[in-house]
Amino acid sequence: MGRLEAVTEPPTAPLFGDVLARARLSWVLQMADRVARFGHDDYRRSDAIVLRHLLRGPASVGQLGAVMGVTRQAARKVVGGLEERGYATTARDELDGRRLKVVLTPAGAAYGRDVVEVVGALNRALGRRVDPGRLDAAREVLQEVVALGEADRAPAG
Repeated sequence: MGRLEAVTEPPTAPLFGDVLARARLSWVLQMADRVARFGHDDYRRSDAIVLRHLLRGPASVGQLGAVMGVTRQAARKVVGGLEERGYATTARDELDGRRLKVVLTPAGAAYGRDVVEVVGALNRALGRRVDPGRLDAAREVLQEVVALGEADRAPAG
């Protein structure tokens, strides 16, 4: 019975993972809402990081996967979503035919600029609410969460 009681007792403070999940969901919903105001009602949670990278120029699917911290297969799905929505095209790299190069279309570049504007606005709004030192500390903690996940996925040996 003691174990059941421990499970049903309310925690004194929210668990980090719960707050992280709620924060991510809130951020994505705010992104989607604000990007929709620019006329893009099809925002997906991985769009921001990929579009910001592609605005710098074409990239391979593998490079995008590395930026997102996902496999090539997962990156290919994200790229496929951009292609389906008319935001990107793909072609074999002229120098290495094994590589699939991703390029933004004019519509994708416009969408990317709107996404960058929204990311900036959300960051500025957060910066007005939270002390810069606390934001830096939060960023460090989140980078450690990423590093912990990468360490867990690293091959043993």
